Amino acid sequence: MDKRDYYDVLGINKGATKKEIKSAYRKLAKEYHPDRNKAEDAEAKFKEVQEAYEVLYDDQKRTAYDKYGHAGTQGFGGGFGGGGFEGGFGGFDVGNIEDIFEQFFGGSAGFGGFNGFGGSRSGGPRRGQDIATRIQIEFNDAVFGTEKEIHYHRRMTCDDCNGSGAKDDSSVKECSNCKGAGRVTSVQRTILGNIQTVVACPTCKGKGKEITEKCSACSGETVLEKEDTFTIKIPQGIPDGVTIKFGDRGHAGLDGGGYGDLYVEIEVQPHEKLERRGNDIYTEIEIDVVTAVLGDKVTVPTVNGDDKVEIPAGTQSEAVIKMDGKGGPNFKDKGNGDQYVKVIVKIPEKLSKEQKQLWEQLKES
Repeated sequence: MDKRDYYDVLGINKGATKKEIKSAYRKLAKEYHPDRNKAEDAEAKFKEVQEAYEVLYDDQKRTAYDKYGHAGTQGFGGGFGGGGFEGGFGGFDVGNIEDIFEQFFGGSAGFGGFNGFGGSRSGGPRRGQDIATRIQIEFNDAVFGTEKEIHYHRRMTCDDCNGSGAKDDSSVKECSNCKGAGRVTSVQRTILGNIQTVVACPTCKGKGKEITEKCSACSGETVLEKEDTFTIKIPQGIPDGVTIKFGDRGHAGLDGGGYGDLYVEIEVQPHEKLERRGNDIYTEIEIDVVTAVLGDKVTVPTVNGDDKVEIPAGTQSEAVIKMDGKGGPNFKDKGNGDQYVKVIVKIPEKLSKEQKQLWEQLKES
């Protein structure tokens, strides 16, 4: 099924501000979140709203979408998404997790014996952060596709402790403060009655366990920053400015939260003689007056090397000649575009005596 327009998904116009985008997103995310909405299509709509927000709230992704539609933003990796809905908040924009949590579950406290859930949710799995980078590729590599090896730094799960942060299993014990619950309760008396709050345990940070001896490799941090090498495949016909998503190639998460994603923006270097618009190629050539008047075959550059184009007799300056099928391969489709050759007739500025006589004879004939 074809994807809906992202602006329609959020119910906003194309000139919407970031504030309007965020407001529309929060309203719809709250409405369709599967924890609150039990309709069969709620999860699908929730994902759709989330994806639309992630594209439109990011300036670079929004520009690519406005220019190329879904093809410009999906990046051949299934679209932009932060991992999709997995029963938690792994896919939300990092800066808005607490805001969304507050909207879904109604604040941080209850009155008269009702439990509230304030404070940090630090005890649960946290998905790793995404990484964004940019690479330059040659004009012809964008036309025909290529592979590029990139080197970048990212946080990866420590191999020595497998992400536990402990030296070994015997170095982990039940938290002495919360007795393994991960949360502690406090009661405060106010003029409105008793307020009972449940917060993450400050001793174990909500994990329910304490480490007596930390892993020597990561010093208990559970992750290590390393240089990673990754070969990416760039498909033929990729437009300039498109961002490709590679799942699980970002930073490592905490407490089993999984890896973030890697976003690679493609910057296409210009060609000396050719210009690409979609899968069509444009160029200009100069011809002399005689060729323009009498016609001839002339050599022109194309993405496949030099080729011949027929100049009809009587061609005027700035005329455009179409070369069928001589453009670049279609982006994510079959066939080729066309090449358009703009002809510039060059008028001689200086003539020899003999040339001048010939032109005068032509004038009089």
